[in-house]
Amino acid sequence: MSTATEPVTPVAVAPSRGMRLTGWAANYIDERTSASTAVKALGRKIFPDHWSFMLGEVALYSFVVILLSGTFLTFFFDPSMTEVEYEGSYVPLQGIPMSVAYQSSLDISFEVRGGLLMRQVHHWAALLFLAAIGLHMMRVFFTGAFRKPRELNWVIGFLLFVLAMALGFTGYSLPDDLLSGNGLRIIDGMIKAVPLAGAWISYLLFGNEFPGTDIIPRLYVLHILLLPAILVALIGAHMVLLIVNKHTQFAGPGNTNDNVVGAPVMPVFAAKAGGFFFLVFGVIVLIASLFTINPIWNYGPYDPSPVSAGTQPDWYIGFADGALRLIPPGLEIVVFGYTVSFNVLIPLVGLLVFLAAAALYPFLEAWVTGDKREHHIAERPRNNPTRTAIGAAGVTFYSGLWAAASSDLIATHFRLSIEGVIGALQFVTVAGPFIAYFITKRVCLALMRRDREIALHGYESGRIVRLPGGEYIEVHEQLDDYERWKLVSFEEYQPIMIRPDSRGRITARQRMRARLSRWFFEDRISPVTQRELESQRH
Repeated sequence: MSTATEPVTPVAVAPSRGMRLTGWAANYIDERTSASTAVKALGRKIFPDHWSFMLGEVALYSFVVILLSGTFLTFFFDPSMTEVEYEGSYVPLQGIPMSVAYQSSLDISFEVRGGLLMRQVHHWAALLFLAAIGLHMMRVFFTGAFRKPRELNWVIGFLLFVLAMALGFTGYSLPDDLLSGNGLRIIDGMIKAVPLAGAWISYLLFGNEFPGTDIIPRLYVLHILLLPAILVALIGAHMVLLIVNKHTQFAGPGNTNDNVVGAPVMPVFAAKAGGFFFLVFGVIVLIASLFTINPIWNYGPYDPSPVSAGTQPDWYIGFADGALRLIPPGLEIVVFGYTVSFNVLIPLVGLLVFLAAAALYPFLEAWVTGDKREHHIAERPRNNPTRTAIGAAGVTFYSGLWAAASSDLIATHFRLSIEGVIGALQFVTVAGPFIAYFITKRVCLALMRRDREIALHGYESGRIVRLPGGEYIEVHEQLDDYERWKLVSFEEYQPIMIRPDSRGRITARQRMRARLSRWFFEDRISPVTQRELESQRH
């Protein structure tokens, strides 16, 4: 008997008909589009693995959930404002006249299988979409990731946020219930406050005197067609610029402008992103299953005569409602027979200025600092105290307006006078940003001084030793190279110097720019130099 093992001849397996058809189709498409080249290039794209970059992914995946759930709802919603008498399964509203839009919303909630779940998934996904965009923009702002060459991408991201708010408001108004009707009435009042053209714009938008006969169909077209198309186009442009400009990354050994530390798209990041999408989708469905949102059956159909107490807009639009509540009454004048309502115009102009400043901030900072270099390393917020303080002031201003939208609920829940609540929120909105700016800047400078001390001397270990000469000292634990790099690898900027122009003149514009530059860079802490580190080691 022989124990030798005979070599096994491999058996060739013929490809199946389906495999041959798939291969033929792939070759056919690739020969005419060169798709494989784009796939290979995209597959080599490196994505940083820092957790903060997931905020943009959450926004993108929430938008996908919005599209999927919105497509389902589109099959059953009828945006007509024709008046009918309700005869559905919700007994408290039977026999009450209402619009077809409100009736179809009730039918989706009570008659369509899975309809209420899809309504709530759609609403919660929209709220998460806006929240993720807002947090993502705050991460970009506080780390300076909007600097050259990413200024355009910041503007696109800001437009995405504004369009997402418009998309949310139009969808919020479609059911034609009492709550959404009150919101539309507020918008109508703000439009009519615009001098001369306000009444005409309102008539054009609503199709007649408020509430009109065409507002719901027009909002429906905006909500499912125009605004999503623009949003998808902007998301595409945002992603293209993201690939062209590359990601920013936090400082560390090996992280340079040309060397991104992270995972390639194929196959690592693609697998992680796919799992993360289903995780986001599952969390949204879980929230929609457990927590009711926008119960339109409790509000009833819209009627211009009643106004519900304690009505609140969705959180993302609360800052506009809060601005109207904080303005003192009586700011109205009559000019040539026309009433000019400054109590509406001042909030409108103020909000437009606030939004414009947020959109154009990268260009304003570049002009003030004179920085024309490309930046691919994200800054620690403490290392740019002025910018971080400006961001804190902006967040405080927004928070004051946002809280004012709930001023009546704050007063009733905590048993306070509405006048006292309004007065406190007026102080927070006006004086709060200046207080937040001062405190934030002081904290950033203190943290920079602490980082400098740690980089030079290390951490306190709490271990006391006695030297041969009898002196007692505390032993410090020195940092490793990675930790030290994070503390010392930021750049020191200098204010712009005033220089005469080609005619030997110093203009007022140059003087103003120099003053702003000195203000932006004042009270800065210089990073630790290599000479100081070597001296400390010796």
